Amino acid sequence: MNIKNYINGEFVNPIKNQWIDNYNPSIGEVYGQIPNSTEEDIEKAYQAANEAFPSWSKTTLDERSSILSKIAQLIKEKLDVLAEAESKDNGKPLSLAKAVDIPRASSNFQFFANAITQFASEAHESVGFNAINLTLRQPIGVVGCISPWNLPLYLFTWKIAPAIAAGNCVVAKPSEVTPMTAFLLGEICNEAGLPKGVLNIVHGLGNSAGQAIIAHPKIKAISFTGGTNTGAHIARTAAPMFKKLSLELGGKNPNIIFADCDYDKMLSTTIKSSFANQGQICLCGSRIFVEESIFEKFKEDFVKKVSELKVGIPFDSETNVGALVSKQHLEKVKSYINIAEEEGGVILFGGERVSVNGAENGYYLQPTIIQVDSNKCKLNQEEIFGPVVTIMSFKTQEEALTLANDVSYGLSATLWTNNLNRTMQMSQELQAGIVWVNTWLMRDLRTPFGGTKASGVGREGGFEALRFFTEPKNICIQY
Repeated sequence: MNIKNYINGEFVNPIKNQWIDNYNPSIGEVYGQIPNSTEEDIEKAYQAANEAFPSWSKTTLDERSSILSKIAQLIKEKLDVLAEAESKDNGKPLSLAKAVDIPRASSNFQFFANAITQFASEAHESVGFNAINLTLRQPIGVVGCISPWNLPLYLFTWKIAPAIAAGNCVVAKPSEVTPMTAFLLGEICNEAGLPKGVLNIVHGLGNSAGQAIIAHPKIKAISFTGGTNTGAHIARTAAPMFKKLSLELGGKNPNIIFADCDYDKMLSTTIKSSFANQGQICLCGSRIFVEESIFEKFKEDFVKKVSELKVGIPFDSETNVGALVSKQHLEKVKSYINIAEEEGGVILFGGERVSVNGAENGYYLQPTIIQVDSNKCKLNQEEIFGPVVTIMSFKTQEEALTLANDVSYGLSATLWTNNLNRTMQMSQELQAGIVWVNTWLMRDLRTPFGGTKASGVGREGGFEALRFFTEPKNICIQY
C-alpha cells in the first residue's frame, strides 16, 4: 500500500517521487511505501497552512470545538480499522491498540474540543491607577508537530489537537516507521469538515523532512516527542531562530517498591509498567528497586509472572507481548542484553529472540529481567526502550531516593508504599515530572505532562498545551 502526503486537504505524492519501504514488524516484511519527503514538500505544506491560518484563527470557538468533536467521534467509529492498522504498523498487540491507543486518540480530540471553550483570557485591575490589563491568548501561526513511533496515533493527536484547537495551522510529521494511522487521520479530517490547509501531514525521514520543519524560518513553534539526542539537535537548530519549543524526550524511570505496599496490586501493575507495548513507552519503569526484606520473594514471583507472558503475533487475542517496531530497534535492544554479564548483571529471565510460528522473520524478543548490583551500569543509565528491566535491592528510604535520582533523566517515577509520610517526602524529592504512587500510567488529561533534566523542556496536556500553542499579549487601558 502506498501512503501519500496530506497537504491542503488532498493526498499527494512527494514532489521528487522518492519513497521509503514500510515494514510490518510482526512478519519482518515490506507491505507498502511512504513518501521520502524533502524540503520542497515541507514548503508546500507550509504554504497551505499559512494560507489557511487567517481564516482558521478567526473561527469561533464553537466551530473549532464542533469539528474537533466530529474528528473524535469518527476515530471512535473507526476503532477497528485504526487499531488493526496500528497493530500491523507497530507490532503491538491488537488488544492494546483497541483498548488504549485508538480510544486515547479520540479522547485527545474530544478533550481539547471541550478545553478550548474553557480557556479564558485574563484581566487585572490596576487599583489606584484607573487602569485595567487584558491578557489575551492568540494563536501563534503555523506550527510544527513531530511525533514518535511507539504510540503513533495516540501521541500524534496529543500534539495536533491542542494546536488546531488554539487556532493554529499545522505541518506535522509522524514517524516514518509507523505512518499508517496518521495517513488515515487525513481521511477522517476531510470527513469531519476540517478546512483545507489547517492540518498538513508530511511523511519522511527525520534528517530530511523533520529537519526541514524545525529549520523552516516561518514555522514558529515545534512540539517534538522522541529521543534526547534528537531533542538536543532540535534545540540547537531552533533556539537561534527564537522558536517556541516543547520537547518530550527519554526516560529511565524508577519503580520503587517498599515492603509495606499492597503486594498483589504492585506485582500485577509492575508487569504492565515493565512490558506494556513491549517496553516501548517512555514512562515504563525500567529500573526496579525493591526493599531488601521482600527482594527475594519479589524476584521469584516476578520471574514466574513474566515467564507466563505470551510473546506472539499481534493479532492473536492471547498475545501479551508483540513484535518490536523494527529490526534495527530489536538489534539495539539486544545489544544491551548482550553486555549484561560484562557489567556484572545476571539474566534472571528472557534475553533471547523468539521464533513465532507463521511469523519466523518477525522482530520478537522475550521479556527480560536482569539483576544488577550497581546503578552506574549502562543498563541502568541509558534508555533501552524495549522489554528489558533491571532489578536491585535497597535497605533504606534514603538509599532508594539516591538510586532513583542518580540518572540523567527525570520523566516519571513510580512509588509503592502505604506510609503517608514516606509518600509525601519522596514525592517531593524525586526528580521527575510525574510521580505515580500505588499506580502507574493513570492519566488525567487536565494535568501537565513532561519531564525534568534530560527528559525534556516544557509541559503538554490540559491548559499547558493551549498555553504553549498561543502567545500571550497584554493590553493596558487607562480610563
